Amino acid sequence: MHPPRGNGEPRRMTAAPFTLLYDSECPFCRLEVEWLQRRDRRGLLRAVDIAQPDFDAARYGLTRERVHARLHGVLADGTVVEGMPAIRAAWRAAGLGWVMAPTGWPVLRWLCDLGYVIFARYRVPLGRWFGRRCGDRCSV
Repeated sequence: MHPPRGNGEPRRMTAAPFTLLYDSECPFCRLEVEWLQRRDRRGLLRAVDIAQPDFDAARYGLTRERVHARLHGVLADGTVVEGMPAIRAAWRAAGLGWVMAPTGWPVLRWLCDLGYVIFARYRVPLGRWFGRRCGDRCSV
C-alpha cells in the first residue's frame, strides 16, 4: 500500500489500459506478446493481431503499410504510439515498466530507439529464419 492521500484513502499506483497492435505472424512479436500477457495480472494489456483478415488499420488512423512496418499501440486516451514508446507502454501496462525504464533514459533512449528502428526494418527476413510463414503480407 502507498501512503494515504489527504482524504485518508491509500494512493494506488496504477497504469492505464494499453492496446498493442502486433503481428502474430512475426515470431518475435508473438512471443513477446504471449510473454507479456502471461504477466499482465491487472488485465491492462490488450493485444490486437494485425495479421487477422478483419483488422482495419484505418480504425487507428494508420495505413496497412505503416502498421506492418513498426509496432504500434494505443494509449488509454486514444493516442497512437509506435516503436520503442509502444514497447515501453506495453511493458508498463503488464506491470513490468521498471524493466524497460532504462530504455527511456536520455542516452539509452536514443540507442534503444535506433536499435528498434533497425530491428523493425529487418524483422521479416529475421523472422523467416525463426519460422515466419506468410504470403504477400511479408513484402510490406
